[in-house]
Amino acid sequence: MKLHIAIPALDELEFLPHTLAAIARQKTNFPFSVYICINQPDEWWNDEEKIEVCRNNQKLLRFLENFNDFHIHIIDKTSKNNGWPDNGYGVGWARKTLFEEILKTATDDDIIISLDADTLFNECYFQSIRENFTKNKIDVISVPYYHKLTEYESANCAILRYEIFMRNYFINMHRIGSPYTFTALGSAIALKVRALRKIRNITPLSSGEDFYLLQKLRKMTSISNYNSEMVYPAARFSTRVPFGTGPAMMKGINNDWGSYPIYHYSLFDIIKETYDIISELFTEDKDTEFIHFLKMQYKTDDLWCPLRKNFKTLAQFTRAFHEKADGLRVLQFLKAKHSELGMSDERALVENLSLYKLPRPVGTPSKFEGDVLGEIRDELFEVEMKLRHCRQF
Repeated sequence: MKLHIAIPALDELEFLPHTLAAIARQKTNFPFSVYICINQPDEWWNDEEKIEVCRNNQKLLRFLENFNDFHIHIIDKTSKNNGWPDNGYGVGWARKTLFEEILKTATDDDIIISLDADTLFNECYFQSIRENFTKNKIDVISVPYYHKLTEYESANCAILRYEIFMRNYFINMHRIGSPYTFTALGSAIALKVRALRKIRNITPLSSGEDFYLLQKLRKMTSISNYNSEMVYPAARFSTRVPFGTGPAMMKGINNDWGSYPIYHYSLFDIIKETYDIISELFTEDKDTEFIHFLKMQYKTDDLWCPLRKNFKTLAQFTRAFHEKADGLRVLQFLKAKHSELGMSDERALVENLSLYKLPRPVGTPSKFEGDVLGEIRDELFEVEMKLRHCRQF
């Protein structure tokens, strides 16, 4: 069994050497190979505003060609006429290209560790991943994560607020027993090669590819949310992808959290009302807010009859239900209901913390900043880690 480390890199001359240093420090008795895809659209060579990214990518390419600490499989999607053919390509295509290269030689029992070029980790990270797969007979891990703070207060406030959004979402999804309880970070995923082959590789989206990857994998197998070691992604302002950590932070400095709200726990309870009657749906139609939403999304009033015809046991029907009411539909429902509810993030957070039996923040309820955000993040982190340890989905 071999480890294959997959890293997309776009304008990462400043950060990737630190990730490579973390790889070089790994204490593991398992063989590993590192694959790096340096990429950008080819047309950026003719764009005065983007050409500096191409030049930095070329410097990174030369750096990697002379790198001697360990062998790197370099995929050049940056040199002229090698880049992506249009602006529609991005990190999703980089990951897909990396995975395709790995699949050429990997065996089904090999492991792919997905990273980003600005991700750090302790010296036992690779060893912990390999041992986790071996001992627990799993195919996918959504790895725990923790953004370390920077010297800049604006960046710290933004990343803490974004983490609170993600951890609140995870805790509530776990609380209602959703099969789609996972955190989608491209830098925090590990999977068996056989699992990737079964889903026929990743869907190459410009961003959000990590979410859809985990969703596809979850429809095929369970996902473990626990690992003894975690990753430490960088807290960086970035516009390299349409949404995700970097863009969220960019919006956050202008206090624009509309795309990453604190969902009130009651919205998850509405979804759980439907989860609780799946056994009844197996034999008869029922109406709930979530079912009404699903009917609108699928543009049909007959959601369940086709499932009943094709899936003859309750276990089969339940699985089919969750494939239809998947993580994307849940997230769409939460966004729609949050907009209807019109509740402030601050109030939702205070009431959620009360539900989790965590201390209410001290200070003005309408505005949480600095140290208060750090304390909330760490409280939620501790809760989440306990939940990650106790069950896999």
